Amino acid sequence: MRPAAVLAVLAIAGIAAAAAYLIVSSENAPIGADPDDPRQVARGKTVYAAECASCHGVRLEGQPNWRGRNPDGTLPAPPHDASGHTWHHPDAVLFAITRQGGQASAPAGFRSAMPAFGSRLDDPDIWAVLAYIKSLWPREIRERQAFLNDRYKAQGER
Repeated sequence: MRPAAVLAVLAIAGIAAAAAYLIVSSENAPIGADPDDPRQVARGKTVYAAECASCHGVRLEGQPNWRGRNPDGTLPAPPHDASGHTWHHPDAVLFAITRQGGQASAPAGFRSAMPAFGSRLDDPDIWAVLAYIKSLWPREIRERQAFLNDRYKAQGER
């Protein structure tokens, strides 16, 4: 066999192996935030500390006066603990806001300081952050937010 043919076969084999790896790894990637999955929660805690805590607080407490507007018209980062409104939203909305930024689900004219993290975090990291946040909510709040998730999914199935 000629050297060019050998290289072509090796290149095709390498591409096929890479494609197979991507397919298998994406199938094993977590879809959804499971606050009862210790591995996902641990991963989320690490990502949260690196990417989210500077605005939303180390203890998920948010920025002071988070209900009032900043001078530029944006809102301060809200808390993600039970005192905030994060749990008022289904997971799919929280995922979209994290991935696409605060404008993802905002009404026209709303100004958000929440950046999009889709270019910095992969989807499993975003889900892990949400799992970590949810793991710190009291059981009652988790149950209420799970109900919202179920309603949101049911509306999408109609």
